[in-house]
Amino acid sequence: MAFQNIGAANSDDAFYRYKMPKMITKIEGRGNGIKTNIVNMVDIAKALARPASYTTKYFGCELGAQSKFDDKTGISLVNGAHDTAKLAALLENFIKKYVQCYGCGNPETEIIITKTQMITMKCAACGYISDVDMRDKLTTFILKNPPEQKKGSKDKKAMRRAEKERLKEGEAADEEQKKLKKEAKKKSSSKEAVTSKSTVKKKSASSDEEQNSPNGSQIDEHDEVADDQDDVQWQTDTSLEAARQRIQEQLNAVTAEMVMLSTNEEEKPKENKKSESNRPNGPVQESKNCSTHDKLVMEIRGKLENCSKPSELATFAKSLAGSHQEVMDALFEALFDGSGKGFAKQVAKKKNYITAVVQEEGAQVLLLHAIESFCSKCNGDAVKEVALAAKVLYDADVLEEEFIVQWYQEGIKGATKTSQMWKNMKPFIEWLQSAESEEE
Repeated sequence: MAFQNIGAANSDDAFYRYKMPKMITKIEGRGNGIKTNIVNMVDIAKALARPASYTTKYFGCELGAQSKFDDKTGISLVNGAHDTAKLAALLENFIKKYVQCYGCGNPETEIIITKTQMITMKCAACGYISDVDMRDKLTTFILKNPPEQKKGSKDKKAMRRAEKERLKEGEAADEEQKKLKKEAKKKSSSKEAVTSKSTVKKKSASSDEEQNSPNGSQIDEHDEVADDQDDVQWQTDTSLEAARQRIQEQLNAVTAEMVMLSTNEEEKPKENKKSESNRPNGPVQESKNCSTHDKLVMEIRGKLENCSKPSELATFAKSLAGSHQEVMDALFEALFDGSGKGFAKQVAKKKNYITAVVQEEGAQVLLLHAIESFCSKCNGDAVKEVALAAKVLYDADVLEEEFIVQWYQEGIKGATKTSQMWKNMKPFIEWLQSAESEEE
């Protein structure tokens, strides 16, 4: 079967990856019962990701003839004798109107019917939503026969969350096994230490016995010395002058020690003062002007220079002093400070760090408030891309719809400095609400 590129504008591109089979037609019958059979209409419809009944009906509407597609047999018939080139040209018009994205021209689109009975096409490549002209005759047929919807994003998110929970349980089991191994190693090492101590004690005891049990000649000499000492009589002078002399010697020794202690204590602060004065910046003084937020930002930046794993940053953030909101504000500023244009791209690059931090309950609200405080401090370029950054975090399952909408509604009520940010967020919030209603 011969293939061709989807879309007449891409016919000369040899490397275009979206292809469909060339149309094959067959004229059947005679007289008033003559019909044109599009033999491979099912294959063409599969390549375009559209129902074959749509293309068959479009041919009938444009040619002003009756058309019919049988779902069971897959036969596509249009009344009258029509050339293959003419039907191929009509198919190109169908592709431009109902298949290709109006923004990027990519054929990878999905037909969506809104609550107001309007037909749109959502592009999977660029995300652009194309509005179909409702004056076309085929639109009424599509509204009566809507396409089969794919599984919603909520089901995908539920699968992702289940996968994340499974991974967490596996990591917890691995940590428990590691702890058990460490405890077993500690017990074995303590047993070895006890056994080594017992052997050392035994050896020392044996050596003491050997020393205490010398040869017979040594025992005799010791006995002789003891006998000689027994004959000596020791006496102390108990006179008043001798007692006064002993007391004076003791007092002199004590006062000398007290004098030495006092001189040492006096020399120590002098040495400390000298060491402080010898420093280039003089004595160390804590910077009172440095706020807790700035300190947290500096600490997190220092950690980011040394660590490469998001899990390490998450554990480090838990150990920081300060409220949860202060830590989240400082973390977001340390990650994205200085990013004006391309703020959304930076969020996409570093979303793994944010995902590691936003794991506990209530962390999503903290993250949204951190984005708000960051936008209130930074320049207008980052504020322009705040909706794109929020969509990146939403697509990565870091933020959920209900928290984003609640944060937006609360922010609108007290909007002062960041009013421009809420204006930029409005289209994204409307898109979220319309997507939820369509899924319901």
